[in-house]
Amino acid sequence: MADVFSPKERLLRVLQKQGVERPPVICPGGMMNAAIVDVMRATGHTLPEAHHQGNLMEDLAYDVHELTGFENFGVPFCMTIEPEALGSSIDYGSLQCEPKIKQEKFPHVKDVVFEAKDAIGKNKRAGAVLGAIQELSKKHPDVPVIGSLSGPLSTAASLVDPMIFFKELIREKKDAHRVINYVTEQLIDWAILMADNGATVISIADPTATGEILGPRLFEEYALPALNRIVEVLHKMGRPVILHICGDVRMVKKHLFALAGDALSVDAMVNLAALKEENTSLTTMGNLSTYLLESGSRNTVHHTAEILLGKGIDILAPACGLSTSTPLENIIAFTGAVKEAAHA
Repeated sequence: MADVFSPKERLLRVLQKQGVERPPVICPGGMMNAAIVDVMRATGHTLPEAHHQGNLMEDLAYDVHELTGFENFGVPFCMTIEPEALGSSIDYGSLQCEPKIKQEKFPHVKDVVFEAKDAIGKNKRAGAVLGAIQELSKKHPDVPVIGSLSGPLSTAASLVDPMIFFKELIREKKDAHRVINYVTEQLIDWAILMADNGATVISIADPTATGEILGPRLFEEYALPALNRIVEVLHKMGRPVILHICGDVRMVKKHLFALAGDALSVDAMVNLAALKEENTSLTTMGNLSTYLLESGSRNTVHHTAEILLGKGIDILAPACGLSTSTPLENIIAFTGAVKEAAHA
């Protein structure tokens, strides 16, 4: 059976719970960044330069789409724009190494200084992201542009020393809630800007919100309402939202079902088929092991993708953040296996 839908139509139909001829296969950017070394060396469009220049970011996002077979454009290529705009210092990394937090801005939640509204959107690197989204959406209307957002807990833990931050979620609840609320409002402003500039879908990765770190009580108290506030605003704009939660989700499973996103992405350790059996309305995304993508053989990657397809996963994607040393041929084996499903 020939392809019926464009990549954009296919992804949107799945997120709207409509039928498609096969699942989409995507890599949304942000934490799940597919700007691997093989792609950058093949094209000459490289990081860290493309973190700062909109035209280079656009070119690299296009390269990733063209060379890997992932059926979307995903920007930015890191999770550091939000904390940088809110005060933390960043190491921008290299061709092989993604950016990371060099120094959190504040030692305690009570010390956080609240920036004015839309502080993230005024950041220079944020401007590069918006420019790339705008150009990609104009030039390639049949391919979905995914704007990737760092989640509220992850952003907050990049502003305050995380070892202190997690303790103060319990010991300094009033100030912790103030910080989470502040960060959430900043993220809402940022997500609106991405949507206004042409993002088809917003993807929110909140690896710090894993149940293994928070446990069910703190997940329900902090992560669940903050994530749902962002989703609610984006839904009013007509934008679907993908949510990614890292780690073993069993401890917070009942709260996952209360998330308002349009698809749930989880780590490779999670049995997505079993999760969907428990909640048949859940749109599942994932969850091919990124360790397998980096270190496995092409045949094993292809076979594992076929297993995920057989389990009825709605959107195929890497399970978590890709290593920059992931071989391009393995990603092509993954995306190729999914695309072959339409002709099986």
